[in-house]
Amino acid sequence: MKLLGIGSRIEHPEYGKGVVTNVSSKHYWVTFLENGLETIDLDSEFEVIEAVEDEVDTVSFFDVERSLVKILEKWSDTHEKVAIADKWKGGKLILDPGDATQSKEMPIETFFHKIVMVRDRIRVMEQKINSSNNLDDQEKIDLQQYITRIYGSLTSFNVLFKNKSDHFVGERSK
Repeated sequence: MKLLGIGSRIEHPEYGKGVVTNVSSKHYWVTFLENGLETIDLDSEFEVIEAVEDEVDTVSFFDVERSLVKILEKWSDTHEKVAIADKWKGGKLILDPGDATQSKEMPIETFFHKIVMVRDRIRVMEQKINSSNNLDDQEKIDLQQYITRIYGSLTSFNVLFKNKSDHFVGERSK
C-alpha cells in the first residue's frame, strides 16, 4: 500500500471530499469540506481524487511545533503568556513619597510585565548556571541557593498572578 502525501485529495463514503493534512503511522488526518477534521485509518475505504507523493513525514507538524516550543521555553529569554489576576486588571500602581514631591503612577499591567520579565531572566540565568561547564558542582549549588533566595524575596508579588503555577517559590520551611 502506497501512502498518500499531505495535500492529497480524497472522497470518503461517509465524510465526503477532503484534503489530507497530516499522516501518521496508522492514520490520515483529513479536513473534509462538510465534516471538518477527521482521523481515518490508512486502510479505510475512500476514492483518491488526486494523490500527492513525497509529502509524508513520520513526525506531525503538531509534534514538531510542540517540541520547538518546549526548546524555546527552556533555552530562550522569551517568556510565555502569564496572566495577571482579574482583580488587578485596569488598576494602577501609585508610589506616594513621604515628602512633598509628586507621586508616580503607572498601570499595574506595566509593573506586572516587568516582574514577569525579571522572573524569566532569573530562570534563564538559572538554566545557564546549571548547564555551565566552567562551574564545578559546588559552585552551581551555591549559585542555585542564591537564586532560590531571590525567588523567595519576590514572593510578595505573587498576589499579582492569576495562576498559582506562575508564583515565585523560595525556600520551603521544613
